[in-house]
Amino acid sequence: DTLSWCTDVGGKLEGSRTFLSRPASAMSFEWPWQYNFPPFYTLQPNANTQHKQLAAWCSLVLSYLRYHKLYTIDVLEAHESPLFHNKKIQRKFPIEAIQVVFEELRKKGNLEWIDKSKTRCLIMWRRPEEWGKLVYQWVSKNSMTNSVFTFYELSNGDDTEGEEFHGLEEWLLLRALQFLQSERKAEIITLSDSKGVKFF
Repeated sequence: DTLSWCTDVGGKLEGSRTFLSRPASAMSFEWPWQYNFPPFYTLQPNANTQHKQLAAWCSLVLSYLRYHKLYTIDVLEAHESPLFHNKKIQRKFPIEAIQVVFEELRKKGNLEWIDKSKTRCLIMWRRPEEWGKLVYQWVSKNSMTNSVFTFYELSNGDDTEGEEFHGLEEWLLLRALQFLQSERKAEIITLSDSKGVKFF
């Protein structure tokens, strides 16, 4: 039987937040209905069903990581996290299946492996060019073109508090700014002790 899968789900790596360092707020995340559906934790043999299942998993992974503002994942940590381990129904998505989901995310441009053994990866629940556009919208809205910012000021400064890109990890901020540089809207510069950017 074909199960009806619903897919509607609500750089510098040291110090990157991962699953084990997150506060215990996972329960405030709104899980999709499939999360409590036991067959969701077994890759389905029917190709059409599996395609829908993987789409639902990809959507869930990106939603969960976006909610928790996570950008770096250790596969073993993820395997033990609430994302793939539902203790309530005693189901855990196998590591091999997680790898299949992550490969789907890689094909979509949302994931890059850090190591050849595929144990750690970078997740982009929003692509660098999308982050770049958000940063530039903020710059334009606040009439800050021709201004220079350090990377730290953009991602952690008081002025960007409350913006979606606040807290963005440096490797992803760099890619976002490289996109703006390619669009001639910014220039990445080297300051005395850090990286900076000038907006046009």
